[in-house]
Amino acid sequence: MEFPERIYTSEEVKKAKKLVDEGYRHRLRVKGSPSFKQKVKQALKLVKTADYYNFLRTYIRNVIEIDGLTQLRGADAAIWANKYAVENPVDAASLFIQKANHMKEYLECKLYYGGAAERRSVEKRIEFLETLKRKSLKKEVKEECERLLKFWSESSLL
Repeated sequence: MEFPERIYTSEEVKKAKKLVDEGYRHRLRVKGSPSFKQKVKQALKLVKTADYYNFLRTYIRNVIEIDGLTQLRGADAAIWANKYAVENPVDAASLFIQKANHMKEYLECKLYYGGAAERRSVEKRIEFLETLKRKSLKKEVKEECERLLKFWSESSLL
């Protein structure tokens, strides 16, 4: 069975969910300028360090550079990101995990947007940052994780 090109209708969502449950993983593609691709590559390296790469590629097929607001495109299993969203690799990596969690809930037919859903996805982002802080050997990555964890602990979303 082939993964649906679009994940929009209830049949497409059911098919995608079935494949994911059976262990399907996307071959993650990055589309954009050379600078964008390089920054995403740095973020993906951190996702791998924290052992979240399989989670990410279970739910996300593409990371695409756009000139607009960064968002999940659920029907495309894609993250549309602007150049500012990938400027900080630690923050970008945690953003990708947050969006992957949104996509997971989209396939599970949960309400994947709004207050409660956003809170759950931010909790996944925080979990990722805590894991990355623990697993990374780089002092600057650990410090940035700590700074972002402090930011999220002070956020009104929690």
